[in-house]
Amino acid sequence: MIETFSHKRVLVVGLARSGLAVSELLSDLGARVLLSDTKETIDGLDSLLAVGCEARLGVPSETLVPGCDAVVISPAVVFDAPVVKVAQKLSIPVFSELELAASLLKGTQIGITGTNGKTTTCELLGEILRRAGKRAFVAGNNGRPLSSVVREANEDAYTVVEVSSFQLEAMDRFHPKGAAILNLTPDHLNRHQTMDRYGALKESMLKNQQRGDFFVSNAEDAFCAGVASRQKARAVPFSSVRPLKEGAWVQDGNLMIAGRAICLVDELNLKGAHNLENALAASVIASELAVPAPVIRHALRTFQGVEHRMETVCTIDGICFINDSKGTNPESSLHAVRSMRQRTALIAGGDDKEMDFSKFILEILSNRHIVHVVLIGKSADKLQKLLEDAGFLAFTNAGFHFEKAIGIAREQVADGGTVLLSPACASFDMFKDFEERGSRFKEIVQLLR
Repeated sequence: MIETFSHKRVLVVGLARSGLAVSELLSDLGARVLLSDTKETIDGLDSLLAVGCEARLGVPSETLVPGCDAVVISPAVVFDAPVVKVAQKLSIPVFSELELAASLLKGTQIGITGTNGKTTTCELLGEILRRAGKRAFVAGNNGRPLSSVVREANEDAYTVVEVSSFQLEAMDRFHPKGAAILNLTPDHLNRHQTMDRYGALKESMLKNQQRGDFFVSNAEDAFCAGVASRQKARAVPFSSVRPLKEGAWVQDGNLMIAGRAICLVDELNLKGAHNLENALAASVIASELAVPAPVIRHALRTFQGVEHRMETVCTIDGICFINDSKGTNPESSLHAVRSMRQRTALIAGGDDKEMDFSKFILEILSNRHIVHVVLIGKSADKLQKLLEDAGFLAFTNAGFHFEKAIGIAREQVADGGTVLLSPACASFDMFKDFEERGSRFKEIVQLLR
């Protein structure tokens, strides 16, 4: 890592939220920042140009590398991209935005990764820490770039860092005091190619942990259990299905930490088996950070959840509309489907990332409350064939017509029930990201009033 960025020429590749945030941070540190993106128009660029950053938009980023002292890439830039290869050939260091920000961040860092549940677990842990009177931030893959926290965090601060596999491709020195891997199921294989590669990236978050650190893992996930057996850090397991000798578990209807009942499972404000695992993970991390049990208990009873994750939008004429746009892979949406307990019209589809939908389709078939599926986006035809092959014919293919899909779903439960947006796919075929998809869903539903 460069000791100081003052007067260094740094190329920032990718100008979404993390790219803009790290560019502002680097400029504050005295760097000469060169901005690169394939797009020729970037919202928020003017403020960076006003403080002396230089922009070269629409130009191949690899042509801008010579003469630079460092390259910072956004999560969207793959680690074998031409810009990275050129930098490596010239012995110019390449950092992810998160790696650079973490190296400058004061206070205690907690890294959380996994295929599903990252955002909910991170936000719940942040809420617990704040209720304990600690200065706490949640940043990283959740939508708030870690670079935006650097100037706010002091030595007493706690930063919960949501870490994605994309960010881990360009991370080498990240060293969280506490870390957690929640689970591992197939996702992003269109980028990582194999589960072995995907899993290795997740595990790489832990490589700098030492014996004085701690690692929280899901004891019921074979990958996580294997990772725990290989670490220097102290292993702290959790399980939602059986008692353990240490860590967190469920016993006689109670959420337990180190043998002490924290609260009843039925008292959790977040419902569903997947959220029970998230609550166990967040609670045991908080306990490791010396948060008193009553504080953890109160947060578990009152935490409202995360936007775009099983978010109740409103109820209109007896129909409950639920926004689960964060369901960007089959495993995540499988849990959403499983939690339905009344007549439900499901909206699913999008950019499928070459995922296996067999378990997701089986969950639709096995839940009698799913009365109709409205298919959208790039994967609509693929999902239609899978449903037909499985003998489930209560579906409508709405293609790329999102508003039409919502209207069809509403009609299918007109006598009362639920319209559930849980796509099981990424959003990039129709929207900028899952947040835009979820926000558009909420806008359309509110207009139905």
